[in-house]
Amino acid sequence: MLFRDEDEDLEVLPFVDRAEAGRVLASRLSAYAGRDEVIVLGLPRGGVPVASAVAGTLHVPFDVCVVSKLGTPWNRELAMGAVAEEGVQVLDLSIVKELCVSEEDIQQVSAAARKEREYREELYRGGRPHLDLAGKTVILVDDGIATGCSILAAIAAVRRRKAARVVVAVPVAPASGCSAIRMEADEVVSVAEPAMFLAVSQWYEDFRQISDEDVQRLLENDAGSLAHAA
Repeated sequence: MLFRDEDEDLEVLPFVDRAEAGRVLASRLSAYAGRDEVIVLGLPRGGVPVASAVAGTLHVPFDVCVVSKLGTPWNRELAMGAVAEEGVQVLDLSIVKELCVSEEDIQQVSAAARKEREYREELYRGGRPHLDLAGKTVILVDDGIATGCSILAAIAAVRRRKAARVVVAVPVAPASGCSAIRMEADEVVSVAEPAMFLAVSQWYEDFRQISDEDVQRLLENDAGSLAHAA
């Protein structure tokens, strides 16, 4: 965990866009630059441009960790959990209880989310194999933290792939909203943790939606750069 003065946090906000946020975030991760055992994984879709900028600045490989949000049956945008690779499922039991979501509803939403996750995994990867995470330091990157369900699912997934160390890195997160993530990750690095936090989008000037094609392009560009370097 990095400790910063609150005024210092506010000086960097809002970020111009995700790419700038990634470059600023990378400056907080300089200890990992150029290390052979480090891999950056971005959470699609919004986390991928941030992860690409982080990996490019640190000169380490990057890939995706595809996670699908579990929206409530009545509001798909309200996350009650997330699913990730390796059969991982995370539930926010407080939301499930508060909204009286039934086990049947959870199963139906989970089944749909797993299908969506598998589709996006195939779409983004394009036949490329997963990077081997065994014994590696994995930096999980998103464009911000809201509920934290997606990050928690991603942490569990990379743990199952035998990562030696898991670092969660985000440009912005709520000051009081990362306790569960700090318990599961080996390290949490953020650029800013404002006290008044309503949504990730409020901390970016340009928070346009990232398309599947954007994700594919960034991954293909990175794969091409690694092949050229080799």
